[in-house]
Amino acid sequence: MSIFSKWISTAALKGLCQELSFTVPWGHIAAKAWGHPSGRPIICLHGWADNANSFDRLIPLLPEEFYYVALDLPGHGVSSHRSPGIPYYFTEYISDVRRVADALNWNRFSILSHSMGGNVGGLFCSIFPEMVDKLIILDGYGFYPFAGNVVQEHLQKAINELIKLEKEQDSPRVYTPDGALKRLLLGNGSVSEESGKILLQRGSTEVPGGLIFTRDLRINLPSPLKNTIDQCLEFQKNITAAVLIISAKDGLWKQEKWNPNKPPFSLLLDGYRSLSIQFRLEKVEGNHHVHLNEPERVAGIVSEFLRMDLASKL
Repeated sequence: MSIFSKWISTAALKGLCQELSFTVPWGHIAAKAWGHPSGRPIICLHGWADNANSFDRLIPLLPEEFYYVALDLPGHGVSSHRSPGIPYYFTEYISDVRRVADALNWNRFSILSHSMGGNVGGLFCSIFPEMVDKLIILDGYGFYPFAGNVVQEHLQKAINELIKLEKEQDSPRVYTPDGALKRLLLGNGSVSEESGKILLQRGSTEVPGGLIFTRDLRINLPSPLKNTIDQCLEFQKNITAAVLIISAKDGLWKQEKWNPNKPPFSLLLDGYRSLSIQFRLEKVEGNHHVHLNEPERVAGIVSEFLRMDLASKL
């Protein structure tokens, strides 16, 4: 019997939920889907170091007329890691979403995203505006501007840390199930114990003696290339999708470096408000992983937005 048997998420089993796999040049991008393929299409993008199970408890509470495809971004979950020696350029995630949309024959869809996934969604909407009708960001801004002015130093650090990791990388550490859960929770204080178990189901694999984490350690390194706030604002001008941002009271906004009232993030919020698109900003009780820990707090807002007629006024 699998050592995960006592942790199986009943939320993930509600309704139609199936595994998908999309072939890419370096391997595959894994995903899981809820609903019927004839439903209105939605791509779901998880946050950093999470996986598709991040949506296990939220999607069963959302409208059934949609088809939800939650990705394991490369280096996460059960998707293939990028080729050896290659860093995780953040912009490559845009290509990953585009590849999956092409494989599904989706020319237009919505994006439901969390944190880092929201940054991927924001950039995707900017680069392929004609493909996205609605963008939902759970505790994020849709962009993560480069905070420093010294691009050379940042790039130098990213390259040096990649080479250092390659020299030091050894066999992955094996944990007991409880040890793996403890390690996951230690690294992410906003994840509840139950949520940690849900993420661990897809974020680890069984080996003799216990579990190893499946994520690529390179995702912990800084992306070599990032966008400045001016670049982000220019990208943002291209968005034609309706945008919903749900902020958690004890999430990112509670941290000074993510302060919504100060640049660069105040500029991003002003940018959304000034665009000729429908923009809605909501605040809910909970922390950064509220959509997984307490999904009922965001489910109604997300459902209303998904069902909203784009011609109506928010």
